[in-house]
Amino acid sequence: MKFIDTHTHLFSDSFDEDRSEMIQRSISLGINTFLLPNIDISSIEKMHHLCSDFPNQCFPMMGLHPGSVGENWEKDLEVIQSHLFSGRKYVAVGEIGMDLYWDKTFQRQQEKVFRKQIAWAKELKLPIVIHAREAFEEIFSVLDDLADGSLTGVFHCFTGNAEQARKIMEYSTFKIGIGGVLTFKKSGLDEVVKEIPMEYLVLETDSPYLAPVPHRGKRNESAFLMLVADKLAEVKQLRIEEVAAITTSNAQELFNL
Repeated sequence: MKFIDTHTHLFSDSFDEDRSEMIQRSISLGINTFLLPNIDISSIEKMHHLCSDFPNQCFPMMGLHPGSVGENWEKDLEVIQSHLFSGRKYVAVGEIGMDLYWDKTFQRQQEKVFRKQIAWAKELKLPIVIHAREAFEEIFSVLDDLADGSLTGVFHCFTGNAEQARKIMEYSTFKIGIGGVLTFKKSGLDEVVKEIPMEYLVLETDSPYLAPVPHRGKRNESAFLMLVADKLAEVKQLRIEEVAAITTSNAQELFNL
């Protein structure tokens, strides 16, 4: 069985003490491909360095996270653009989107940055990796304008309801990223996932965040993807081998791996 962690921040300071060992733990379980979403201009060098250390396992994305959109958003976006168009291979424009959970001060700027990065993704023919927190309707409004069939991507760390999942599937070119929240007892995500055909699903950890049960509240890592996969197999009443085959194929297709 082979698995792909489609969203993991392995360059995070949380892994400074045991990064190589942590990656080897994952590889030993069959999780041998890791897609790394950029956060802001401070994370770029660390991400690139890790991809150089593990060139056959770690693959970078490039984007400006909505939570990093602040006073210097225009200058930050110029740096992101310079990397995206440098000729270096990125698997996606990400992670991008909108986050209105903590603060709505820069909501207008977040939307501008989101739209601009979508335009770059279209130009480069890359998928987008969407961060959506308390902002589904705002993101749907943008995609209703810009998702013309040529735009592909994934709603990462999906925690929405059945209606929102149906809306994503209506775009037809988007996947839904499922992580540790699926294992949370009261999340209700298991009931929503029952209604989502497997062809739309990819697996992720979002490590070091959102560790699945029984590690909830602790540092997440890519090896814990197996706990998400096991839960998905239970919810969909499939063998774990089927979950591995389908989600890996979905990820390979979306990210052109």
